[in-house]
Amino acid sequence: MGIYKAVIPAAGLGTRLLPATKSQPKEMLPVGRKPTIQYVVEELEAAGITQILIITGQKKRAIEDHFDRDPELIRCLEEKGSHKLICELEYEEAGVQLLYTRQSEQLGTAHAIKLAENFANGDPFVVCLGDSIIKSEQPGDFLKRLIDTHEQREASVTIAF
Repeated sequence: MGIYKAVIPAAGLGTRLLPATKSQPKEMLPVGRKPTIQYVVEELEAAGITQILIITGQKKRAIEDHFDRDPELIRCLEEKGSHKLICELEYEEAGVQLLYTRQSEQLGTAHAIKLAENFANGDPFVVCLGDSIIKSEQPGDFLKRLIDTHEQREASVTIAF
């Protein structure tokens, strides 16, 4: 059957990282030159995931803005001949469909995942936290192995920690 859907809960208040998260979602805090959540999305894409639902909350608009294509910025960079920077924005053209829904009230991670019920439509899906980087030697390898194990064992749930 194959697992091709993922859910990223990213609605929390980020209190453990205050004051850095007072005005910026923790998922958008940079690690190197990219926000944490970008690493998560790239790893999911490399594992063959094609649909991702990101559960956001109040003050999380920056997540949607980050993954949205910005034609004005691209045009400005092209005019300046900044082709290297344009290449840095290739994630905007990712081969995944990004969808968003909002968890208006902070009722925990399980509640956020429950909001994905219609998105999942009975299909199995991967859950990756938006502030936890998964890094494989080969992009997507860890998640591919996790999915393969899940399917081989016909498990109801498979958790990596």
